[in-house]
Amino acid sequence: MIFAARDEQAKLRGALATLVAIDYPGLEIIAVDDRSSDATAKILDEFAAQYPQVKVVHVRDLPKGWLGKPHALQKGYEASSGTLIVFTDADVKFACDALRRAVRMLQERQLDHLSLLCDVERTGFWDTVFISFFGMGFHLAANPSGLENPNSRSYVGVGAFQMLRRSAYEACGTHRRLAMEVIDDMKLGKLVRMAKLRSGLAVAQSYVSVQWHVGLENLVRGVEKNFFAAAQFQLSVVAAQVSALLFMNVVPFAGLFFGHGWIRALAAISVLIALCFHIGVDVVMRISPLYCLTLPLGALVMAYMVLRSTVITLRRGGIVWRGTFYPLEELRRGLV
Repeated sequence: MIFAARDEQAKLRGALATLVAIDYPGLEIIAVDDRSSDATAKILDEFAAQYPQVKVVHVRDLPKGWLGKPHALQKGYEASSGTLIVFTDADVKFACDALRRAVRMLQERQLDHLSLLCDVERTGFWDTVFISFFGMGFHLAANPSGLENPNSRSYVGVGAFQMLRRSAYEACGTHRRLAMEVIDDMKLGKLVRMAKLRSGLAVAQSYVSVQWHVGLENLVRGVEKNFFAAAQFQLSVVAAQVSALLFMNVVPFAGLFFGHGWIRALAAISVLIALCFHIGVDVVMRISPLYCLTLPLGALVMAYMVLRSTVITLRRGGIVWRGTFYPLEELRRGLV
């Protein structure tokens, strides 16, 4: 298992405690300290001194042409030796048998790459509104039914859990191919697809969990760098995304309440379909199905986040990530 940590002292001990408790033979835990300025390095060294399966790699400087996280994960891979590689994050918690279950699934389905959708801890109404809507959108965009078809264009990658056969990861070019990718997790899935390898997606629920960002305000700030990057830094894509969010998830509700005749009938059908998708996600996420009624709110929040990410990135001329500024021109050149 490989993860990169930068200034993660608040959540690190809790996550590490679950990692070292994982029941799996020959498990390596490669923890990469990515230029931390808090107690992260000290915590990692303490665990390494106590648990022989933990190995720490300290990154002091970031080479030119790399984003911090992809570079740290590359260094973690170079320090590893297992035939299976799991990339995760420094704040992810695991059940003790989660890895055994995932490996069995990888083998039974004859996959080269397996991503798991994990539980996301929530603290209130608004972050539940966004996370449930995001989960619905992610599922629709990922198209899980097409992932295992080598001829499909679908791909997915989840930062909290991605398992690859070492041979498959090396065939994809490792994180060297993702050196300047902001959404490196999703783009790792794309590399798997480009290599015509078999990829799969499953739901981990409580076996893998993460506290993403606490509260809506922190969620908004936390995805600041991501959404414009997910749009390939293209304004045309942003316009298409925001238009789709509004016309598919907000306009039908307006038509239902304010339209007449066939407009109201079509709006009712559209709303019913959307609510059914949302309820399915709510059931999987084990939250009240009544949150389906917040679908237009979730779409508005998502549209705001996409626009905010775009405006801030353009105004800065790049992104700030892990304490380093990266110019937009370099980020565009590094897209996969």
